[in-house]
Amino acid sequence: MSEEERTWARMVDRRSVNRGDLRRTALLGAFDELLREQTLEQVNVAEISRRAGVTRSAFYFYFESKAVAVLALMAELYDDASEATDLLVKAEGDPRERVRNVVATLFDSVDRTPHTYRALLEARASTPSVQELWDAGRAEFATMVADMIRRERGNGNAVDGPDAAALAAVLLDLNDYSIERHARGTGPGREQHIDAITHLWIQGIYGSTS
Repeated sequence: MSEEERTWARMVDRRSVNRGDLRRTALLGAFDELLREQTLEQVNVAEISRRAGVTRSAFYFYFESKAVAVLALMAELYDDASEATDLLVKAEGDPRERVRNVVATLFDSVDRTPHTYRALLEARASTPSVQELWDAGRAEFATMVADMIRRERGNGNAVDGPDAAALAAVLLDLNDYSIERHARGTGPGREQHIDAITHLWIQGIYGSTS
């Protein structure tokens, strides 16, 4: 398990996470099935437990609430984002290609399970603790991006501009809102959306479209 996975697991699960835990896997599988049929509000823990073939108390052994359990379902997206961000902040190769790959990876993750991402949006809106956990995870990415911007400026590759931490936060806000619209089926088409986000990242950091 990578450091990113351990960090995410500590934030989400009540127990030390073993992704091979059969009861936990069964609960998340049942939860995922139900979210394909119902909204997060409509899903109840008793039905999750029944489908998983475990007791209701088993659910709470692992997760504080179904809203928090949504974050566990999003672990793959978090892992994908971690890997993509690692490639981005290494600042090797063509900047446009790096940025576009990161954005495309995020869209790919949401496209695999849009129902889960919609449940995440619902959980964040209804449960302050979930929003706080999500913000804590995203803050890690923002720190990495801000450090990359400072290095690129110091190396003469990026233009001077707003405070690096503020710029990183705003660019990640752009990603979040764009992915939310994509998950809801609104906004530009996928490729146009990715192209536009990439353009704004490149302009914001490097001051150029080339």
